[in-house]
Amino acid sequence: MELKEIMNNIHPLSAGSMELISDEADRICVGKNEIIISAGRICRHVYFVAEGVVRAFYRTRGRDITFWIGEEGSVALSMQSYVNGRAGYETISTLEDCVLFRISIESLNRLYSRNIDLANWGRKFAEKEILRAEKSLIPQLFATGRERYEALLAEQPGLLNRIPLEVIATYLGMTPVSLSRIRGQIVENTNHTRDPMSAKSS
Repeated sequence: MELKEIMNNIHPLSAGSMELISDEADRICVGKNEIIISAGRICRHVYFVAEGVVRAFYRTRGRDITFWIGEEGSVALSMQSYVNGRAGYETISTLEDCVLFRISIESLNRLYSRNIDLANWGRKFAEKEILRAEKSLIPQLFATGRERYEALLAEQPGLLNRIPLEVIATYLGMTPVSLSRIRGQIVENTNHTRDPMSAKSS
């Protein structure tokens, strides 16, 4: 994906505003399993994912707990650094070789203050981040493990072939063993439904 497509998917920008943003952006290539944002440090940049997959996680009791996964078109950043200029709690790393567009938060804030079109883009981006966080949190509180897995299948089906099972498990708030069991049950139910002999015996 190109930067224009990623940004316009969040909120449409005029050609002139897009040119201003493009002038501030760097296109970088980052290898698999590289850290782009470190916990406990102020993040100076926002990253737009053009190719690849990234994840945000925090470490507790010797384990990495993944709480966000971004594919092409996603925006990776520390919200604490973006909003308050403070060190964030998350680490963000690549799960594949990635192509990213990188823009400094300082540059974005300068453009927001000078260009109403870009200021509106920044507002819509913040609104969508709030909704995304809410949508991610509520299932963790109320949905079953199977429901969370089925929602992932519906919304991001390609992830299952792109990232390790243990990463998906922590993202869904379960152990790899529990996830494997749920996947097996779904496959078994699907095969049973498709089996004509099963239909005859029911």
